[in-house]
Amino acid sequence: MKIDTNSIKKIAHLARLEFDESSAEKMSKDMSQILDWVEKLDEIDTDNIEPLTTMSSEVNVMREDKVGHQLDHESGLKNAPKRDSDYFRVPKVME
Repeated sequence: MKIDTNSIKKIAHLARLEFDESSAEKMSKDMSQILDWVEKLDEIDTDNIEPLTTMSSEVNVMREDKVGHQLDHESGLKNAPKRDSDYFRVPKVME
């Protein structure tokens, strides 16, 4: 499938991208190659193939949750540079 320069300009506008004419030509060729590759995938029988959820073969090793020692409220605020009764005081970020 061939993507022309006008289609590239429309896609770029929708994606809020800016590039010059030579980059538009290269982008046109690259996108055409991608669509050709996808068309080749349509020719393959994938009826008995499970969809991938990830491209990595690594597996997360999970651990059991354990109840541990928690800081009490006063200990958590003990080293605060500024505090306001029960809370940390921080400088304003927004007006």
